[in-house]
Amino acid sequence: MNGQPFVRYVAGLIAGIVLYVLWPDEHYLPVGALAVGLCLYVRGFFQHSDQPIKPVQTLPGLGILLMLTGLGWAITFQRTASNRPTNISHLADSLQAYVGVVSAQPEERAKTYRVELEIQQGKWISHKTLGGRKTPLDTTSVWHALSGRVIVYLDKAGQPLPTYGEVWVVSGPPRPIDPPLNPGEFNYKRYLSYRNIGHQQYLRPFQRQILAVDPPNPVIQLATQVNRWAHSALTHQIGTRPEFGVVNAMILGVRDDLDTEQYQAYSAAGAVHILSVSGLHVGILFQVLTFLLGFLAKRKGGKIMMAVLQLTILWFYALVTGFSPPVLRSAGMFSMVIVANALGRQQLLPNTLGASAFFILCFDPYALFSAGFQLSYLAVAGIGAWQSSLYQSVTFRSTWANRLWELTAVALVAQLITFPLGVFYFHQFPTYFLLANPVVIIMSEILLPLAMLCLALSWVPYLNSVVGWLLQKAAWLLNEAVQLTSTLPGASWDGLWLSPAALMLTYGIIFCGAALLLTRNRTYLWATCFASIALAVVLIAEITEQANQEKLAVHFLPHHTAVSLTSGRQSTLLTDLDSTDARSYDFYLKNTFGQWGVLSMKKAYLNRSGTPVDALGSMPGLHQSRDWALCVWHGKTILLANKVNGRSHWRLPAVVDYLIIRRNALREWDELNGRVVARHIIFDDSNRTPLTDKLLADARQRGITCFSVRQMGAYVVDLE
Repeated sequence: MNGQPFVRYVAGLIAGIVLYVLWPDEHYLPVGALAVGLCLYVRGFFQHSDQPIKPVQTLPGLGILLMLTGLGWAITFQRTASNRPTNISHLADSLQAYVGVVSAQPEERAKTYRVELEIQQGKWISHKTLGGRKTPLDTTSVWHALSGRVIVYLDKAGQPLPTYGEVWVVSGPPRPIDPPLNPGEFNYKRYLSYRNIGHQQYLRPFQRQILAVDPPNPVIQLATQVNRWAHSALTHQIGTRPEFGVVNAMILGVRDDLDTEQYQAYSAAGAVHILSVSGLHVGILFQVLTFLLGFLAKRKGGKIMMAVLQLTILWFYALVTGFSPPVLRSAGMFSMVIVANALGRQQLLPNTLGASAFFILCFDPYALFSAGFQLSYLAVAGIGAWQSSLYQSVTFRSTWANRLWELTAVALVAQLITFPLGVFYFHQFPTYFLLANPVVIIMSEILLPLAMLCLALSWVPYLNSVVGWLLQKAAWLLNEAVQLTSTLPGASWDGLWLSPAALMLTYGIIFCGAALLLTRNRTYLWATCFASIALAVVLIAEITEQANQEKLAVHFLPHHTAVSLTSGRQSTLLTDLDSTDARSYDFYLKNTFGQWGVLSMKKAYLNRSGTPVDALGSMPGLHQSRDWALCVWHGKTILLANKVNGRSHWRLPAVVDYLIIRRNALREWDELNGRVVARHIIFDDSNRTPLTDKLLADARQRGITCFSVRQMGAYVVDLE
């Protein structure tokens, strides 16, 4: 540790960032940490004034850590846009329009363009409250300073792709991004908040007007222009869509040309990480360049020339990706390695990783909570610490066999160190990663340089066609290898779930076990055993709780019905979602059932009238008509109301426990009189939002207790 100061520095900075996220309003924390740290630092030097000053003494070292903790808190506070008084999150009045600049490269979707706008000004009507009612205070059309970032989904409708730096006037207010409305659902709101994005808006073309083109950052403008040029060049050189889709994803970070089946094949084979521009790509490019340019190191001044070429190509790749944040992080890290090698400076991997992470977190403290950041640094640190020992444990006479074993050792170590975090975030494990990863890495070592060469020679006739043909064939081979692996039986172990406690204990087993193998110290043996027993206890407790659960849930599923009856680790889902719409189920519901440990799922698809069309016909206690479906489950009566108004005059004589209103069945509360009495009334999201809002407002005036999944999230009740 004495020779690796940045490992300590980044630890202090991370502590401050985490403290801010946990306690953002406790301003005494950074002040106290800075004051105590400074006192310890000064006292440590005075205490040892009669001795030669050492850079790492107990008190000064602790003082530096505390000061960096305070610095981490302060940097995170400063980088949080909602702390600015002009931020849109503080606006209490109704926003009529705003001016914003396109601050990132827009993305093309199936029916929309996804655009990030940096708000500059806003226009709203100020109100004052008199007698409990809001009265307009200022009706003049005055523009005020306003800040914040908003995601805009612009309806294509024949519109060209927006460009970076366009200044728009947008009419209408953006709405805050919804928090997760189902248990275990991906927290998109928190994910975007780490990028200082808190609002979104869906626009028709007539709702925006382009005022000018004024790029806020000329370097980013250059990167976006190079990115679009590279997209055009690769499109011209690679004719087939599947191959172009892979190259486009690997080189430019754009997945628009990947079809669903192709993406699922890469996911099942454990190779989906190759489809996102990341530190892995920069690392592969760095290794290839080191190998190809290694002959320069033996010449006079060759190290400097080699470093210049490496830095030029690495940063050109970063430029081509549009300065993707993961690529920028890795390019910065490898740039430090290149410069150190060129200057003949001894550099240790932990210190280099610590230094790159330190400067990245100073610039973007919320990168700490990015899955890509965590997985990248874990993988590189694990490979640097353990790959050499694993590789040297087995040797082969054949050079090719040794090369294959080296790649396999890299894959083993990377998978071992990242699989708990991968399961925690993505809830799956690729069974055949050992088959796919060496092939993927080898093909990537061919694809990335070929793609760079293809772009460099795109202006040379004939030669560019040859390189483009080679690139297309390399991408075809990669696709075929991945497709073959994904079709093997049990290619993907899906539905896995790790709680935070289980995640930490799993890493405790991995680190203590690795330390035991490397040091043969019995202390690590006992630590490994303790962590294993603790993990077993946690998992057994979780499985026991899941085995005894009885849950009724009305889930949030946009514009659809989704009601689940969960008993133990089995569940029945009543839904009108199209059986082919796997994407909506995966995003909104899959994690819920994974968190609940559901192993067996039976789906009952409802037709437009709400009648179950399959899977529930033999369910005991099921009664149904065109206007309603009633079932008795674990002694509770559940009624799905499909039609209340109109000429239907159905009536239930008994009180039902749960009344689920769907498809705008209820328009006025009086329509329930004489029909049904319910203890709990729930509106699912197949009802129109304005109608539900009106009924909720009327319910408050009438003293009726009801629940809406759109406004309040999934309705979950334990019936144990």
